[in-house]
Amino acid sequence: MEKGWKSIYVSADEYLISIAKDLLQENGIESVVINHKDSSYVIWGEAEIYIREEDEKQALEILVNLNKG
Repeated sequence: MEKGWKSIYVSADEYLISIAKDLLQENGIESVVINHKDSSYVIWGEAEIYIREEDEKQALEILVNLNKG
């Protein structure tokens, strides 16, 4: 990933990645998803969400409750 971007969220669950990306977008935070899942066996691997470093604090506050519940 390019300089100035930081991994903020990692999950093997595609639906959680999608929810996290949507939450960030709704709050005006640009994000990029990098999918590390195996193309043959999609049950293996994870995806990561990257955001700009300057948005880290706000992004963490938005996503703090995503895995709870």
